[in-house]
Amino acid sequence: MSEQSKKEWLEWLKAIAVAITLAFILRTFFFATSIVEGASMDPTLKNGERVMFNKIIYYVDEPERGDIVIIERPVKSYVKRVIGQPGDTVEISNHELYVNGEEQTQEYLTEDAASATRDFGPIEVPKGKYFVMGDNRSISKDSRNGLGFVEEEEIIGRTELIIYPFNEWGLTK
Repeated sequence: MSEQSKKEWLEWLKAIAVAITLAFILRTFFFATSIVEGASMDPTLKNGERVMFNKIIYYVDEPERGDIVIIERPVKSYVKRVIGQPGDTVEISNHELYVNGEEQTQEYLTEDAASATRDFGPIEVPKGKYFVMGDNRSISKDSRNGLGFVEEEEIIGRTELIIYPFNEWGLTK
C-alpha cells in the first residue's frame, strides 16, 4: 500500500470516527426516538409509529400547552399532549375544554374525539406539575384517570417528527 493510500485510508477512518461520535452525542444529549404504544394519541399519532423527540428543549424552556411530550415513568414511557401548566385550572364541560375559564380550540381533535370527552374538573394544576391528555380522549390513560399530574422532571422531551413508517413521515402537531 502506497503512502498516499495510507493517508487517504486514515482520513476516511477519521471522518467515520467523527461522524459516529457526533451521532452518539446528538442521540445521547439532543434527540432520541420513541415508539407510540396504543391508540391514545389517535389520530395525531398512531400505534407503532416511531417519533423523534427533542431532549434539550426543556432545559432552556418549559412545556407549553399543546406540546406533545414524552413522559418517562419507571415502568413505561407515555406520549401525551400538555393541556394544563402549573397553576392552570382545567375543566371539561359539555365536551369542551376550558383552561383558566377560557374555551380552548383543539384543532388536533376529530369531532368524534371531542364529543367523546366526558365532563371533568375543574381542577387546579399544582406547582411543578402538568396536566396531560391523549388526543383519543375516550380511551386515553392520562391526568384524568390513572396517570395523574406529571412532574416536570418526568417530561423528557417534545416530539418533533414522525420518522416511521416512512409514508407517515412529517412534523408532529
